[in-house]
Amino acid sequence: MEQIIIQVNSKSKAQALVDFLKTLEFVETVSQADWLPPATPGQEAEFLALAGLWAGREVTQADLRHRAWPERA
Repeated sequence: MEQIIIQVNSKSKAQALVDFLKTLEFVETVSQADWLPPATPGQEAEFLALAGLWAGREVTQADLRHRAWPERA
């Protein structure tokens, strides 16, 4: 089986292409993924700014596991 990756500059045209490809009998599957550009140096600082969201809260791995799977505790 062969795989082809195509980058399209318009979301509507990409959808039209996907719709067309799905009509072809020799195409087995068609999948779409939103492309994200590589991170720029300033984006890391923006991510770290969210760290204050948990400020003042003591949350441990054990607490999170207990809340996620209470039947295993």
